[in-house]
Amino acid sequence: MLKIQKLHIGIFAFFIISFPFVISRIPALGNYTNIMVFAGIYTIITIGLSLFIGYAGQISLGHAAFFGIGAYTSGILTARFGINPWMCLIIGIFIVSVIAFLVGAPSLKLKGHYLAMATLAFGIIVYIIFNQELEYTGGPDGMTGIPGLSLFALKLNSVEKYYFFVWGIVFAAFLFTINLIQSRTGRALRAIHASEAAASAMGINVPRFKLIVFIYSAILASLAGSLYAHYINFINPSSFDLFFAIKLLIMIALGGMHSIWGAIVGAVLITFLNYEWLHFFKEFEVIIYGAILLLVTIFLPDGLVGIPGIIKKFVKRKL
Repeated sequence: MLKIQKLHIGIFAFFIISFPFVISRIPALGNYTNIMVFAGIYTIITIGLSLFIGYAGQISLGHAAFFGIGAYTSGILTARFGINPWMCLIIGIFIVSVIAFLVGAPSLKLKGHYLAMATLAFGIIVYIIFNQELEYTGGPDGMTGIPGLSLFALKLNSVEKYYFFVWGIVFAAFLFTINLIQSRTGRALRAIHASEAAASAMGINVPRFKLIVFIYSAILASLAGSLYAHYINFINPSSFDLFFAIKLLIMIALGGMHSIWGAIVGAVLITFLNYEWLHFFKEFEVIIYGAILLLVTIFLPDGLVGIPGIIKKFVKRKL
């Protein structure tokens, strides 16, 4: 881990730990801890997606499907068959890993918008299955009766408990991914992003590394899906549709595609926009998301985490 990041990680940990205690003293913001639980769940997805898109230089519109598969696996196995939720979470990760391998092995041979279309098709197929399989998924009406999680003897039956649990997982995934980026695998991914031909000429097994990072990002999405299902105790297909897949891309574009920090910042901001700040706009919500993506692409290609660099350049020009 880079030394310069230790201070940033410490500040991040302090913010996460202190957030519920600070918010609890402000009655008007009492719902923010609940929103931060959802932000943490989505951050788990964006960390993996940022690694796949920002570092490996690939594109995916199918991670909403992996999120949904994880959620429905946990939901169906616990609510319909009474299996232990933790076992269901592991089963969901295993199923998603196999599916990601089967989908990724052929589709990752494609590039650019062809790869985007392939993953989009996969996401649409999964969404249709969620809608049409009435017996197990409940179809458009969704399914209820999904039990909550317990950590040994501790039941995660309050917003605050689930908040610390989810953000603890986010912190672990963040640290693992940061170290992965700075390892041989991370250097290989950056080389692939720069030029697949050059990376291959240097002896890097390009298909292998692309598939590994695709499966890793899918596993994180599955984990997030299980956490989501056991938190709200209800799921329906609309939570895993194409619009949600696009939201995931907006999250990492807003924060900064080439930064794991950006994945966190973007996920938190878009979650607050979705759950709290855009309620007044109702049907204009889609337009606002489109405007955000357009403005960020034009004026902040490195996302919000690139603002300090822009300021430094501006200051140097003035001096």
